[in-house]
Amino acid sequence: MSSISFQIEARAPRSGARAATLTTPHGVIHTPAFSPVGTKADVKGILPVQLKALGAEVVLANTYHLYLQPGEEIVKAAGGLGTFMGWDGPTMTDSGGFQVFSLGAAFGKTISKFTTGEVTEKEDQLAVYDAGVASQHGQLAIIDDEGVSFTSHLDGSLHRFTPERSVEIQHALGADMFFAFDECTSPNEPYEYQKEAMDRTHRWAERSLKAHRQNIDANKKQALFGIVQGGRHEDLRRESAKEIARLGFDGIGIGGSFSKEDMRSALSAAVGELPDELPRHFLGIGEPGDILEGIANGMDLFDCVAATRIGRHGSIYTKRGILHLTGERFKDDFGPLDPETVVPGTEPFTRAYVAHLVRAKEMLGAIIASTHNVGFILQLIAGARQAILDGRFEEYREDFVRDYYGK
Repeated sequence: MSSISFQIEARAPRSGARAATLTTPHGVIHTPAFSPVGTKADVKGILPVQLKALGAEVVLANTYHLYLQPGEEIVKAAGGLGTFMGWDGPTMTDSGGFQVFSLGAAFGKTISKFTTGEVTEKEDQLAVYDAGVASQHGQLAIIDDEGVSFTSHLDGSLHRFTPERSVEIQHALGADMFFAFDECTSPNEPYEYQKEAMDRTHRWAERSLKAHRQNIDANKKQALFGIVQGGRHEDLRRESAKEIARLGFDGIGIGGSFSKEDMRSALSAAVGELPDELPRHFLGIGEPGDILEGIANGMDLFDCVAATRIGRHGSIYTKRGILHLTGERFKDDFGPLDPETVVPGTEPFTRAYVAHLVRAKEMLGAIIASTHNVGFILQLIAGARQAILDGRFEEYREDFVRDYYGK
């Protein structure tokens, strides 16, 4: 029996959007929902109590990074991820599979989970995958059918993840929900390799599930999500969704690696094969329009580091698009960060003030911008949920897209 339950409350009349409640051992998540990413058991620049005030109901942490530092046994000894980081709500951990992507195919390249052609400054700031991550690693990861060998970016030591080891680490971290080990490919990989990686992900999914089911105690406390892969290809996404759905996971994740143009078709192909009664998580998706696209296609959960990442670079979300506060025009702009979005804790601060802090490399600038961005995304998705309940999601989405993208 699953440690979580999922109950659909309402459906949008003209899309696949749905509102539901996801009950976990540490609380209820009202979906659609966004999970701020606490990579190393912290959402950069934002205290757990502030996350609650912003409306966050779940936090996702990174298995790879916590394995390397401080080590899963330290987190376990602290009482698990939530207790360790001072967060009493639901938690999630990824599998470490994305590190296969960032250390392997994407190493040393400016490549994101989305391929958009030439990378502009704005795209680089918004990329789900930060090419800077790759430059931190001294060696490539080596992928084989059994798992992945890699060197630590901290000290160059050699390590190895297998599906079983990933599950073991995530059992120790103790999150309410966690993901099966998978291979997330570059969107630029050819069809043949996308299929090879997808087949390997399926084999790893079975092994992850078996390792989880063998731990009776963990089964009572933690839910395991399988991950659909297949890149931008509709036929592979459909095949992968069928296979992952067949295996009997507690929930389903849709892995990244799309072209922007192909995201809708690849996503809809996968969702059409998924069980309606299971929660669905769109991994690594945080750009506002992409979140609404995911919701329209029946996705329930989202996570992404983009909100805090672009905040650290001095960029903020507004309902009229992204503003890069390092621009000259903001030096004497004494208006609020976004006059249409009031984020708790940021009300006193002007664009000019935050622009000054960012230019001066004062950490408070990054904190204010990150807090605003996380709050903005949480309000966007809360508004989408209410719109679904009210039967007006399509109008809500159209209005936002028109204002945000100017079309």
